[in-house]
Amino acid sequence: METLRERKKQRTRDALLRTALELFTTQGYEHTTVDDIADAVDVSQRTFFRYFAGKEEAALALQDITVEHFLEAVRERPPHEAPMEALRQAVLEGWDTLQEVVEAVVPIGLYLRMYRVIESTPVLLAAHLRRSAEIEEAIAGILAAREGVDVDADPRPRLAVAVFGGVMRLTERQWSTGEDFSLDAMRALAVSHLEQVGPALSESWRTR
Repeated sequence: METLRERKKQRTRDALLRTALELFTTQGYEHTTVDDIADAVDVSQRTFFRYFAGKEEAALALQDITVEHFLEAVRERPPHEAPMEALRQAVLEGWDTLQEVVEAVVPIGLYLRMYRVIESTPVLLAAHLRRSAEIEEAIAGILAAREGVDVDADPRPRLAVAVFGGVMRLTERQWSTGEDFSLDAMRALAVSHLEQVGPALSESWRTR
């Protein structure tokens, strides 16, 4: 059972995270300092650093939460599903509970606005892409384990994840620059792209 001290620490972390994202999305990542965040929550800079290594970690903290949500969804897919289908279903079914996971910490609208900040801030985009590469390795390991193959000897887990990762990156990029900035729009775009993977890889694109 969670103690009073643990609940207080979680409330402080959540308050710092929410305030950081609000400042990043209203005044810009580069124009927000750790002192700005700490002052807005009425805590010391030292307290901020107890919870986050720096601004970058705070800016990407929600992405870490949603990634873990997705990885768990992949682990729980039925063993009879082919790897790409398991990834596809993990994304689509995970979306149904994503809002609940995010809103346990911050409003979903703030989470969505932070996506645009990440896409438009070079230092954050670079960190996001670096983390994406690490996540792809984790997914490849999960696929290899569920299929009973050696991830280092068999290229298929990493090949599948490379295709899947490319689709999701394309989805993020197009959604973040589009006109409809809702969670439903991101889901619809992901569905559309995932459904085109098979034909794009195996069929001719020529029109007659």
